[in-house]
Amino acid sequence: MRTQALVMVSAMGFALAGCPIGGGTKFTVGGSVTGMRGSGLVLQINGSDDLTFNADGSFVFGDRLANNAAFSVTVRTQPSNPSQTCTVRNGSGTIDKISITNVIVSCTQTGRFAYVANRLSNTVSAYAIDPNSGALVPIGGSPFAANGTTPTALVVDPNGQFLYVANSGSNTVSAFSINSASGVLTAGIATATGSSPGAVTVDPTGRYLYVANLTSNTVSAYVISGGTLTPVTGSPFNVGAEPASLAIDPNGNFLYATNFTGNNVTVFLIDLGNGMLSNISGSPFAAGAGPVSIAIDPTEAFAFVANEGANSLGAYSLTASTGALTAVSGSPFTSGTNPESLIVDPAGRYVFAANVDAVNQVATYAITPSSGALTFVSAVAAGSVPISVAIDPSGQFVYAVNFNSNDVSAYTIGTSGALIPVAGSPFAAGAQPHAIAID
Repeated sequence: MRTQALVMVSAMGFALAGCPIGGGTKFTVGGSVTGMRGSGLVLQINGSDDLTFNADGSFVFGDRLANNAAFSVTVRTQPSNPSQTCTVRNGSGTIDKISITNVIVSCTQTGRFAYVANRLSNTVSAYAIDPNSGALVPIGGSPFAANGTTPTALVVDPNGQFLYVANSGSNTVSAFSINSASGVLTAGIATATGSSPGAVTVDPTGRYLYVANLTSNTVSAYVISGGTLTPVTGSPFNVGAEPASLAIDPNGNFLYATNFTGNNVTVFLIDLGNGMLSNISGSPFAAGAGPVSIAIDPTEAFAFVANEGANSLGAYSLTASTGALTAVSGSPFTSGTNPESLIVDPAGRYVFAANVDAVNQVATYAITPSSGALTFVSAVAAGSVPISVAIDPSGQFVYAVNFNSNDVSAYTIGTSGALIPVAGSPFAAGAQPHAIAID
């Protein structure tokens, strides 16, 4: 087996279309690896040209391909120590007069840490996740000052190096470095956003961060460099009325924003070279009353929206090439009382929604693979006003943040998708916990 070292490439290298070899232009295939904790990942292209990775980073295969040649990037060996599962996206196709630069290899394992934004206490609670039970154990030094007021939303970057917190009171987003061994947070710089930032997300490559500004009806976009945020050219970008949540498709091509009082979903095309946003054809797409949360399934076949005002869950088929949304047959699906938040499990089998079927519950819906239709499975009690849900990357545990009872409910996922409370749950948080992120 021929093993090559990880090849780091610059933005200039990514921009090259190809080079003449043997009298004809040939092209390269490359991208980025994110989330690696272990070592020994081996990728192949078209069954050969092995690349071995022991860290995150960008890569380019040495083999060059002619125009119209087919390519397929696959995982030959998964990482170990710790064991991880790496998934390839944008990994197959045909060369069309340009080098391929957007292959994404995402590596995951059982979640290690959980972070909760506490609006009233202006803190972030940090926990270690017991990998066997899913229980939350407070990290030394927790809670950490939010470095802003009214922390409302937060996200961990794909490499698990940084936590970003949207502070709706101070109109900033705070950056924290994450100690990879302990989960301890170290505050960095707080960067200005629009008015009342209430949602935040990072693209799958970890290059761009986006913030939804609820009262200024905009999305702020930033380039990420070592945890530092620099505004993207043209930022902020106009969106609909009161953008309440954000999601990016697994291939990193489109950004979705639910507009709470606009009752629709705006879809942006992401320029992979600079992070700029542009509306796609047909955007915005109709939703129910008060769309407050959106989640996209990992197969990129469907998107799901929690319509708080309509007591329903919207289900859409997603066109991967254009980002367009089309309501599936039977959508929207009745959900009961005020769905606040939803998430899809990593295998694309279930939707978990907070405040569904009765107040203070988390419900499970099965996704019909052929259509995207939702079928109610069961509901389980949560704390008072479960306002946000998250799932660990391995798909073993679900967590619900309870806004009024100041705690976090934890569950394991049963074989049918039903949620089973974790021993010791709920776990104490700060005052008015509003969002949770898993590393």
